[in-house]
Amino acid sequence: MSIPRMAHSAPLPLSRLPGRIVQARPSELRGALLAFSCNFILLASYYILRPLRDTMATVFGVAELQNLFTGTFVITLICAPIFAWCAANIRLTRLLPGVFWFLLFDLLLFYGLFWSIPGSRWVAAAFYWWFSVVNLFLISIFWTLMADTFSADQATRLFAFIAAGGSVGAIFGPIITTAFVRTIGITGLLLAACLGFLAVILLVHLLMREKMHLQQAGTGAQSTTLDHSLPGNPLRGFTLLFQSRYLLGQATFFLLMTWVATLLYFLQADFVARTYSAVESRAIAFADVDLFVNICSALILILGQGWVLRRLGVTFGLALSPLLMAGAFLALALAPTFIVIQSARALQRISQYAIARPSREVLFTVVDQQSRYKAKNVIDTSVYRFGDLTAAWLQAGLRAAGFGLLAVATFGIMVAAAWGVVAVAIGRRYQKLAGQEQGVVLERPVEA
Repeated sequence: MSIPRMAHSAPLPLSRLPGRIVQARPSELRGALLAFSCNFILLASYYILRPLRDTMATVFGVAELQNLFTGTFVITLICAPIFAWCAANIRLTRLLPGVFWFLLFDLLLFYGLFWSIPGSRWVAAAFYWWFSVVNLFLISIFWTLMADTFSADQATRLFAFIAAGGSVGAIFGPIITTAFVRTIGITGLLLAACLGFLAVILLVHLLMREKMHLQQAGTGAQSTTLDHSLPGNPLRGFTLLFQSRYLLGQATFFLLMTWVATLLYFLQADFVARTYSAVESRAIAFADVDLFVNICSALILILGQGWVLRRLGVTFGLALSPLLMAGAFLALALAPTFIVIQSARALQRISQYAIARPSREVLFTVVDQQSRYKAKNVIDTSVYRFGDLTAAWLQAGLRAAGFGLLAVATFGIMVAAAWGVVAVAIGRRYQKLAGQEQGVVLERPVEA
C-alpha cells in the first residue's frame, strides 16, 4: 500500500526561503542579496557620519543654519554639472566606484583637519557642507545603478527589500557612533567609515558584474550596459529634466518632500541645541533618534512596504507619506512640545526612508539611461538642496517676521497637501508608462 504524497504540507526547502522573503525569482536572488548588502554597508557608514554632520551644525550655530544651507546648495549646484561631465567622459564601470574612492580621499583629509585644529567653526562648516553634498551623490548613484539593473516589474518586488538593507545598516551606524564617540572621538569615527566605504567599492564592482549576469539569464532586467560613457554637455541633466513633464513631476515631489523635512529639521536642531550643552551629548541625541528611525524603517520595509508596492501600487506608496505628514503637522500645531517635535521628525524620516524612498526609486525604471544617470542626479542633489535652501530661508523669514511654531505647522500642512496631489499625478503617469495594467514593462525614454 503506497503512502499518499502530501506536497502541500511539505516544509519549504531552506534554499528557497530567501527567495520567498525577498520575492525574488531564483535568477534574481543573488543580485537582490548583493544590492541589500551594498546598501547595508553604505548606510551603516553614512550613519556613522550623519550625527557628526548634525553636530557640526550646532558648533557653527543653529541661528546660522540658513547660511549652511545656502553654502550647501551652491556647492551642489556646482557639483552636478561636474558629475555630468565625468559621466560624459568616463565609462560608467569606472565612474561608479570612482566616486567612492574620491569620498575616501576626502574623509582622510578631514581626519587631518579635525586632528590638527579641533573645535574650529570653519572646519565644522566645511564638513557640514562637504557631507551634505557628498551623501546625496552616493545614495543617488547607488539607486541609479539599481534602476539601471532591475526592470519596473522587478523593482516593485525587490526595491523594498533592497531599501531594507539600508535601514538595517543604518541601525548599526548610530550604535557605533553612540558607543565609541567618547573613546575614539570624531577622528576615529571617520576612519571607521572609511573601512565601510572600501567594502562598498567592492560590492559596486560585484553589482556591475551581476547586471550582466541578469541580462544573460534572460530575467527581463534592464538591457542597458555600463561599458561606455554618456555623451552630452555638463548641463544635460538639467535639459532632460525641463524637457519632461514626468521628470518635472518627480522633481516637484522631491522638492515638497524636502520642504517638509527641512522645516522639521530646523525645529529639531533648535530644541536639541537648547536642551544639551555638550557637543558629545548632542551627537548622542541625534544618533538615538537615528537608531529609532532606522529600526522602524527596517521593520516596515521587510514586513510591509514590499506588499504595499505589489498589491496597492506605486501611487498609493507615493501618496502615503504626504498624508502622514499632514497629520504630523496638525499634531504639532495642537501640541508644540519637544516630544511631539521629536516624534514628528521621526515619523517624517520613517515615511521618507521606508515608504517614499522605494516608491519613488521605482519611477526611474521606465526612463532612458541618460535620464537615470543625469536627470535623476540633478533631482537627487540640486533639487533636493534647492528645497533645503528655500525652506531654510522661509523658516528664517517666518522667525524674523515674528511668526512662531504654529505658523510653521500651518505652512507644513499646506505643503503636505500639495505634495499629495503631485504624488498621485506622477504615480498615475508611472502606471501608464510601465503598462502595469496590461502586464507590460517598457524600457523607453519618457515623453516631454
